[in-house]
Amino acid sequence: MGVATTGSRLIDLGGAARLERFGDRLVDRPSPGALGSRAEPALWGEADLRFDRDRGWIGPAVAAGPWPIEVGGLTLELRPTDAGQVGLFPEHAALLPWLRDRVTERLGDAGPPAILHLFAYTGLATLTMAAAGAAVTHLDAARPTVGWARHNAERSGLADRPIRWLVDDAMAFAEREVRRGRRYAGIVLDPPTYGHGPGTRAWRIDADLPALLAASALLLEPGGFILLTAHTPSFGADRLASAVRLAFGHPASTIEADHLGLSTSDGRRLELGAFARSRGGA
Repeated sequence: MGVATTGSRLIDLGGAARLERFGDRLVDRPSPGALGSRAEPALWGEADLRFDRDRGWIGPAVAAGPWPIEVGGLTLELRPTDAGQVGLFPEHAALLPWLRDRVTERLGDAGPPAILHLFAYTGLATLTMAAAGAAVTHLDAARPTVGWARHNAERSGLADRPIRWLVDDAMAFAEREVRRGRRYAGIVLDPPTYGHGPGTRAWRIDADLPALLAASALLLEPGGFILLTAHTPSFGADRLASAVRLAFGHPASTIEADHLGLSTSDGRRLELGAFARSRGGA
C-alpha cells in the first residue's frame, strides 16, 4: 500500500466544503461550517478524492483504495467511507500530547493504568495511550470500525499491547462495568450526535449523554482523568465543561474546555467541535 506520508493539513475552505491533504491524497469533502469564499479555487480541481452527497466518492484515486498516513508516531490506514469520512478526525491530533502525559504520570509498579475509551472509532486515541503504556478498553458499536482500529494497531506495531477490542453499546457496557465494580484511571469519550448500538438501542446525545457520564463517573478512580469531545453544534465547550463538572464532581478549576478545529496556513479557522477535560478532582 506504499509508505506512510506524514500528517494531514487543511489547505482551503469555503462554499460549505473543505480541502485537506491526508498524506499523499488531496481530499475535497462537505463541511457545513466552512463558509465564505475559497482562497485557492484552482487547487480544488486537483483533488484526488471528492465526496458528492448524491454520487458518493469520485475522483482519480477512488479505485486506488486505502492509503497509509503517519499521525503522532502512529501509522493509520485511511479509506473513503460511505458517510464521507476517511477514518481520521484530524482535529483530535491536538489532544494527543495531553493524553500521553496523563498516561505517563500514572505509570508505576501496579502495572499499566487501565483506560476506558468509548466511541473509540479507528483507534487514534486508543493507540496513542497504548503506546504510552496504558491498558486500553477500546469500545465502538460498529464491528467493521473496531476491525479497522485493530488493523491500525498492527500497522503501528502495537498489536501486542494490552488492548481489549469490544463491539458493544456504550451505555450497556458502562452499566455492566458498574455492576462488576470496575474502575479506570482515565475515561475518554467521543459520542456522536446520534447512532445505533449493535442491537436496536438508539443513541441520542441530548437524551443519553447525562446518563452515560453518570455511569462513567462511577467507573473513574479517585483522581482519574476524563476527556470528553463532541462534534454536535449544540454541545460547545461550556456545555461539555458543565457536563463534566456535574457528572464527575471535579472542581471547575480542574476542567479545561475549548473548541476543536483546524486552521489553514493563512490563519483561517474551521470549527469542528469542542472538548472538555480534567486531570482529576483533587
